[in-house]
Amino acid sequence: MSPRARPMAPDDRRAALVTATVPLLVEHGRTVTTKQIADAAGVAEGTIFRVFDSKDDLVTTALEQALDLEPFIAQLQQVDPDQPLAALLLEVVELFQHRFERVFTLMSRMGLVGPPKARRHMEAERERVALILEALAEPHRAELRVPPGHLMHMVRLLTFSGTHPHISDGHPLTAEEIVDTVLHGVLVPASTTQEP
Repeated sequence: MSPRARPMAPDDRRAALVTATVPLLVEHGRTVTTKQIADAAGVAEGTIFRVFDSKDDLVTTALEQALDLEPFIAQLQQVDPDQPLAALLLEVVELFQHRFERVFTLMSRMGLVGPPKARRHMEAERERVALILEALAEPHRAELRVPPGHLMHMVRLLTFSGTHPHISDGHPLTAEEIVDTVLHGVLVPASTTQEP
């Protein structure tokens, strides 16, 4: 007979429950049940209340994990700054779109009209993102009419508004459209519009 698996430590059990809860919040919002969470985590329903004070406590912890910027920061740090600018921006925009889409969906399912009260270090995390983005664009400074940091600020703003389902009126911009608009605008090049 095989030996019984060792029971998980409380911290590990909490982490497993939070991980199982996040996608359920995206799908069901606050209507998710503790039974659904327990089933997804492969535990008995009562196990939840041995490591969390309440369902709300678990939901709040899962929401904080879902909105945590650290995994996104780690992805940005993997972007190669030496690739062509258009390819670099496309990769950055796709990363932002994936995050924004997840956050917008989660907030909608949770009935949130704005992000939850920011943690004390959230502002520092946003500053880290801005610095990483500026460093990514820095090798391309000679190609730009604006400072690298300002380029990335515009990219973030256009990606946010172009991805938000309400701001975009249900017609979100593709990553390619965002990058092309930032780099080339919407006017036909003058050389192709002038008569010979």
